[in-house]
Amino acid sequence: MKYKNIIQSEKMEVNTSVSNGAGPVYEGKEDTLSPEDLSEVLAAGTKEVHEKAENTQFVKDFLKGRIRKELFKLGAVALYYTYTAMEEEIERNKDHPHFAPLYFPTELHRHEALARDLEYFYGPDWQNQVSCSQATRRYVDRIHEVGRKDPVLLVAHAYTRYMGDLSGGQVLKKVAQRAMKLPSTGEGLEFYQFEGIHSAKAFKQLYRSRMNELELDMETKRRLVDEAVKAFQFNMEVFEELEEIGKTIQEDVLDAGTPVHGAMGGDINKCPYYAAKMAASGGTAYASQLAMAVLRHPTGQVLVATWFAALAGLVAWYLM
Repeated sequence: MKYKNIIQSEKMEVNTSVSNGAGPVYEGKEDTLSPEDLSEVLAAGTKEVHEKAENTQFVKDFLKGRIRKELFKLGAVALYYTYTAMEEEIERNKDHPHFAPLYFPTELHRHEALARDLEYFYGPDWQNQVSCSQATRRYVDRIHEVGRKDPVLLVAHAYTRYMGDLSGGQVLKKVAQRAMKLPSTGEGLEFYQFEGIHSAKAFKQLYRSRMNELELDMETKRRLVDEAVKAFQFNMEVFEELEEIGKTIQEDVLDAGTPVHGAMGGDINKCPYYAAKMAASGGTAYASQLAMAVLRHPTGQVLVATWFAALAGLVAWYLM
C-alpha cells in the first residue's frame, strides 16, 4: 500500500441526501487537493502508525475470519465507551468554529447502534454486565480532555474513527457475520450500518472537503496529526489488551476456514491473501495470481474476495 503525496483531482458524486441539519449540502463539483490540505496532511502523517495498527495480531486474525466471539463482544464494549465519549464531546462542541462543519450526528454517530449490539450479545441488562477496560479508559480520558481543553483536536479523533469505519466497515461486518454465524438481518452488527449514508464514497468526499475548508494554520495541522497518531496508538493498546485477555479465555476460535501460508508449502505466491494484496496495488499479474488462488482453494473463495475488498478499501483510505 502506497500513499501518493501529490495533488489529486477527484470528481465528487452528487448526494443531496447528506446534510447536517441545514438541508442538502453536497453538490457535484471538482475538488482539487493539495499536500497542504488537512485531509492530505493527516493521511500522510498517520500512514506509518496506521499500518502498525493494521498489523496487530488482533486485526490480522479478524481479517482472516479467525474471531473469538467473547473477544468480539469485548471489542464492541470498548467501542461503545469510546464512541460515547467522543460523541459527548462532539455534542459539547458542535458549535465550535473548528468542528461545526464536521457535525453530522444523524449520519455518523455510533454509540446508540453499539448499545443495540451490546443488548443483542449480553441481553437487556447489558449495562450491568460490561465495564470500561483500562486501555479503553485511557482513550476515553484523552477524548474528554481534548473536548474540554482543546476542541480542535476532536477533528483528529473523529477523522480517525469515522473515516476508518466508512472505509472498511462493511467488509468487517461480513467477515464477523460469517465467522460467528450472526443473523443476516444485521443483529449484533449495527455498528457497521450507516443508515443515514447512502453513498460512503460521496460522504467521505464531503467530509474531507469540509475538513480542508477549516481555517487552520500549519502548526494546528501538525498538532492534529500528532493527535491522530495518538488515536491510532490508543486503538493499538485496546487491541493488545484484547489479545492478552484472549490468552485467558478457553474458547474455540471461530475460524471461517481460510488457508494459511503453511498449507501451501511455504510459497507465499500461492497465498490468496498475498495475491489479493498485490492485486489491490494495481498489478495485473498479481490479479491473475488471485484468480488462480481462488480456483485452487474453493473453501476460501468468499473470504478471499472479502480480504481483497478489505485491502482495496485500506488502499483507497490512504488515497482519500
